[in-house]
Amino acid sequence: MEQIYIDTSKMLKAMSDPKRLRIVDMLSCGELCACEILEEFHITQPTLSHDMKVLVEAGIIRDRREGKNIYYTLDTKKLNAMHETLGYIFRDKPDCICHKK
Repeated sequence: MEQIYIDTSKMLKAMSDPKRLRIVDMLSCGELCACEILEEFHITQPTLSHDMKVLVEAGIIRDRREGKNIYYTLDTKKLNAMHETLGYIFRDKPDCICHKK
């Protein structure tokens, strides 16, 4: 269970930045090129690259290169697993820490 806490907190930390959360929201509509994402923000390309790296390393998005362009998509399998994990963490259960007092 400890590894689940670590993995989930990594994903939540990556999305705790408002800009990154907005990027995740944008990608909920489908795959986007980095250039399309960059058009929505007043940031430099290196700043976007850093944010995308954080999201990729957290397992929230996947990237693929096509020529000079990089395309991003949500990793829906990992996001759905995180959603299920949060649902499990937030409900009362027989083996919950609070029952071990």
